[in-house]
Amino acid sequence: PGLSWWGSAARLVVGGLRPGLSWWGSAARSWWSHVEMGPPDPILGVTEAFKRDSNPKKMNLGVGAYRDDNGKPYVLSSVRKAEALMTSKNLDKEYLPIGGLADFTKASAQLALGDGSDVIQGGRYITVQTISGTGSLRVGGSFLQRFYKHSCDVYLPKPSWGNHTPIFRDAGLQLKGYRYYDPKTCGFDFAGALDDISKIPEQSIILFHACAHNPTGVDPKPEQWKELAELVKSRRLFPFFDMAYQGFASGDTDRDAWAVRYFIQQGLNLVVSQSYAKNMGLYGERVGAFTVVCSDADEAKRVESQLKILIRPMYSNPPINGARIAASILNQPDLRSEWLQEVKGMANRIISMREQLVSNLKKEGSIHSWQHISDQIGMFCFTGLRPEQVERLIKEFSIYMTKDGRISVAGVTSGNVGYLAHAIHQVTK
Repeated sequence: PGLSWWGSAARLVVGGLRPGLSWWGSAARSWWSHVEMGPPDPILGVTEAFKRDSNPKKMNLGVGAYRDDNGKPYVLSSVRKAEALMTSKNLDKEYLPIGGLADFTKASAQLALGDGSDVIQGGRYITVQTISGTGSLRVGGSFLQRFYKHSCDVYLPKPSWGNHTPIFRDAGLQLKGYRYYDPKTCGFDFAGALDDISKIPEQSIILFHACAHNPTGVDPKPEQWKELAELVKSRRLFPFFDMAYQGFASGDTDRDAWAVRYFIQQGLNLVVSQSYAKNMGLYGERVGAFTVVCSDADEAKRVESQLKILIRPMYSNPPINGARIAASILNQPDLRSEWLQEVKGMANRIISMREQLVSNLKKEGSIHSWQHISDQIGMFCFTGLRPEQVERLIKEFSIYMTKDGRISVAGVTSGNVGYLAHAIHQVTK
């Protein structure tokens, strides 16, 4: 009875405003009048422009997903077999624990750190399942913001994956950078990186791409990684490895995890984010993991408890289907063997496309050195093309990429590599 006026007012608002209540309708319509239109995502914008283009020769080199040599999405045979196996078991759809599927998290740690890792044998680690690599990075950023008491500064390579900045910023960390890519050589600015890292305040957080650096495709060589590890250790920096492409870079999962394992061998406790989007093609399944290497097993248990407390209000627990697929592949010898061959095949196709692009540019008569294209590794390549050259490629040839000249080599096929080389030559000669 005491609230009957509210129901009456609500009916009046819904049924037609009377003058005395006009302020309410006005207020309701203007709650979000201050919200500004956000800038479009640069990569998604490339895809939208590509879709609108009617040129039959058009190419989309902006998308960060593997394509087969026909330019089509690729589902691994090992994934299909794992799915069939899961279907045959008639599994339920119950909630996973907060930390995820145990068979998956243990296998992920072994894949990242190595089967014979002292860290794993000593139980001084904790791995939780996350919502792909992005979710892993966000969980990691939030954990460091809450519990890493030495610094809120995280140093990213310049450039880095575009999403690193908002992920860590929104987790409450401060973004800084260190030199990484040299536009003059289209390669690794090793001297610049060493110089900048030597000046980073002690105990700051430093992020490394474990392999297949995104967006440049430029990785340190093993001897360079050794010097970086020595410098990180002497400066008492905290390493955060983003490993989104293990196996997908070189075709060898152990080789691609070499830097992570070497840092640990040097006594550096660190954190690692993993993604199975690229190396298993599980893009939409959102399968990832976050690992903390600890001092001992007791510390690992305490860290695990706090990671669960962080995850619970974020998304409560992770999705089950993709984790089951990945766990089946990683834990069953026949599926694992097939997967390793498939991921090697994907890596080799991309390596081959790099080589063919360089070869075709030479055939076109280009006098420029394109060696950096074959020297770089992984899905992405920094071509060295300038924004005005990229603009010409889009307008004159319907070849779409981001303005910085980054291309996804996965979008190049044996059927269009010649067209791409011709177009690049036309805008660079």
